[in-house]
Amino acid sequence: MAKIILAVDDSTSIRQMVAFTLKSAGYTVIEAVDGQDGLDKARAQTADLILTDQNMPRMDGLTLIKTLRALPQFASTPILMLTTESSDDMKVQGKSAGATGWIVKPFDPHKLLEVIKKVLG
Repeated sequence: MAKIILAVDDSTSIRQMVAFTLKSAGYTVIEAVDGQDGLDKARAQTADLILTDQNMPRMDGLTLIKTLRALPQFASTPILMLTTESSDDMKVQGKSAGATGWIVKPFDPHKLLEVIKKVLG
């Protein structure tokens, strides 16, 4: 059975590029348009991994990660930040919020797949 990845990003083009990359590698992709939509979709359907942007309307990525980590079913789910934010301070905040890893946009599709395969085992 294909692994399910929830991709949360307010940019349609980024979501499409991520979805295309992941689907081409055999993953099932659920798309969410912002953090609140991501939270709603995560609660509705289980995901093996969550990819989230940081800067989004309604709920940013760090808030989404903290909210998901507070729910028992997401205590150990890998959550990767896929964002333009690359400062050490933001990475520290991400790690303390519970992010598993950090990928800076623009991303290399092959690197994205490498990281996901490594994280999913």
